Amino acid sequence: METHPFAAAPPDSPTLESLPVEPLLTSEFDVDPGSVYERLRSTYGPVAPVGLMGVPAWLVLDYREVLEVLRNESVWRRDVRHWRARAEGRLPRDWPLLAGYEVRQTMFFDGEEHRTARLNYHSAMRPFQDGHSPEGWELRASVARYADELIAMLAAESGTTGHADLAAQYTRPLLLMVTTKLFGCPVELGDEMVMDLWRMLDGGPDAGPATGRVLGAMTRLAAHRRSRPGEDLTSYMLLSDPTLSDEQLGRELFMNAVHLNDITGNMVCNTLLEVLRGNATVRRSLASMQIGETVNRAALVNPPTANLCFRFAGRDVRLGNFWIRAGDIVSPSVAAAHRDLLAAQSSHLVDSAISTRAHLGWGAGPHQCPSAARELAGTIVATAVGRVFDHFARAELTLPPDQLPWRSGLMVRGLRVLPVRYELSAHSSALRAPGGGRGDEGVAVASPASPVASRPGSGLLGALRRLMFGGRKGD
Repeated sequence: METHPFAAAPPDSPTLESLPVEPLLTSEFDVDPGSVYERLRSTYGPVAPVGLMGVPAWLVLDYREVLEVLRNESVWRRDVRHWRARAEGRLPRDWPLLAGYEVRQTMFFDGEEHRTARLNYHSAMRPFQDGHSPEGWELRASVARYADELIAMLAAESGTTGHADLAAQYTRPLLLMVTTKLFGCPVELGDEMVMDLWRMLDGGPDAGPATGRVLGAMTRLAAHRRSRPGEDLTSYMLLSDPTLSDEQLGRELFMNAVHLNDITGNMVCNTLLEVLRGNATVRRSLASMQIGETVNRAALVNPPTANLCFRFAGRDVRLGNFWIRAGDIVSPSVAAAHRDLLAAQSSHLVDSAISTRAHLGWGAGPHQCPSAARELAGTIVATAVGRVFDHFARAELTLPPDQLPWRSGLMVRGLRVLPVRYELSAHSSALRAPGGGRGDEGVAVASPASPVASRPGSGLLGALRRLMFGGRKGD
């Protein structure tokens, strides 16, 4: 890759606006984005010009080029004010993918402004990052308790064997419960907030109003916690930076809600899907009790964010086979980059515990997901995934993997539903929950530390270990 940091694009090099572009967000992309990425790569190389709802943009496809864009903040800027087409008023009226980028928040700061805001966020998140602190321990215990309660509700509704949607009946409510706890919300957050986040990220026709609704709710929460501080992230963010207005803090909470509910939720569902559809390397790591590695392997194959937030060229720069002009919009594709990575070294990358950490599910470079949030999100995903397979003796998809419905959009490739047929393990604490199973006596749910709830030899997790390792002694 040749960046020519101080060079200007040669006058005979084509501009983005002069190139014919094919629309990216088509029915083909909805069904099989991987084939679209491969066709673009074979036609244009590592970087391709595409159309995004009537707006031309550069899509970065290869791992090396994506990593360059993510890491080089001096060239590739996050602040939407660097976008030349926006500054010149050339965007379609109410372009739906713009709504989230107009929210002035840490994710879209550059340079020193970004570093200062990020340090304040780290300070506020630190008590929850440490699993041995009172706040961190309580949050982690709550995640496990919420997961057990939701599975107990499935047992109460459907019995010891039945059907469930692990997206709508487990993952979404679990992340909403965690958000309510972490943010210190006075009332439970509703599923409509998740739908509004989807509308914003997917660029739906009402992305603008949806963004406004969530921002309004988060701003009201900020005002509430300013008057009644507690042991929650909202209060700690105010403590870390008392100069934040309610509106500024609301914007920070808004983006945290996106990451916690949508990105983390997708990582839960995508990991569950890779296990259920029979991905051998993912199942092997789960059977080895390496839940973190299970998540890494799933993120490499099926990242929670398919295409990361836009970057804007700070100056003319060569990337792939094209010169990118100052102010051009660039979309780094994690999904395409992972395909490139796996195609290059599939044999040893998929089987290596170290190499799977090369996934870009949390981003990379100065704007990657902060370490405190990354660690907490990883814990939430590992707990959510592990709890499912602790409780279930058997689980299988009720639709073929290629018929599962996915959301339509550029940023996220997330499941709308994850339908399964399940059978609870005889050792599951959900059987002893109030109303758990048809005809069961009501008994309190086991605590998160209960040996019954996490016994490694019981449930689907134990069955996987026997399947993958043949029931070796000591498993």
